[in-house]
Amino acid sequence: MNRTALVAMTITAATAILSTACAADQQSVKPSAGGSAGDDTAVGHIHGLGVDPADDSLYIATHFGLFRVDGAKKPERVADRWQDTMAFTVVGPGHFLGSGHPDLSEDLPPHLGLIESTDAGESWTPLALQGEADFHILEPIGDVLFAYDATTGRLLRTEDRDQFDEVLTGDLLSVAATEESDLFATTGKGQLISIDASTGQTRELGGPTTAYLDTTANGDLAGIGPDGAVRVSDDAGKTWQEAGSIGGQPAAFTITERGWYAATSDEAFRSGDNGSTWTQVL
Repeated sequence: MNRTALVAMTITAATAILSTACAADQQSVKPSAGGSAGDDTAVGHIHGLGVDPADDSLYIATHFGLFRVDGAKKPERVADRWQDTMAFTVVGPGHFLGSGHPDLSEDLPPHLGLIESTDAGESWTPLALQGEADFHILEPIGDVLFAYDATTGRLLRTEDRDQFDEVLTGDLLSVAATEESDLFATTGKGQLISIDASTGQTRELGGPTTAYLDTTANGDLAGIGPDGAVRVSDDAGKTWQEAGSIGGQPAAFTITERGWYAATSDEAFRSGDNGSTWTQVL
């Protein structure tokens, strides 16, 4: 078996693990454990990263809650909540969108649907599809939000965060938007594809096996492979140039005005030079 096939198998296996580990890890979370200093700072498996422009704080969404990280790499649990946050994005100062599964101490359905916080994660309000959708991807661009529901395999589009239109059904691991109608994604096998959001039509791009994608400030694509290699494309995914590496299998990736951020399952890194070098921040 050649290396490409082996890497693709790795991505497929990782996707299956990410899809099933949520329920298992959530069952192991006990809200009463919040009183233990050791348990309280254990982030668990990382799912998402975001920087709050209000104060440039890094937020890390995990199986065991949402954490804020200070300059000393010390994670601080937000609001003493153990919410399993599967999808997470920052859309403004103190303004977050998320999805996942509730803290076991909360009387809520197992699937949170689309939820919103306007106080930097201190509290969350349901917006849509509570009890129905388990979003694993949230990709905003302008007033449009693309959301991938892992329970149905549907990529949805919404402008009001209440009513959703289906773009397509498929096995997706990551989505990046360059324009409201132009999306790029990775499948569960690490295949790069483009998506016409107006028609749902997809096209395979070839290129390196890739786990997670995002777009740079100038509209280029950036991706991380299953081995941690960071690559950049300035021609809509036709060719890729290797920039650097995070040194391990990625679990999350986001590009912000404050830098590039990536994570393995339990460590987070920041790059201030467009992915060439990375410094551990958790």
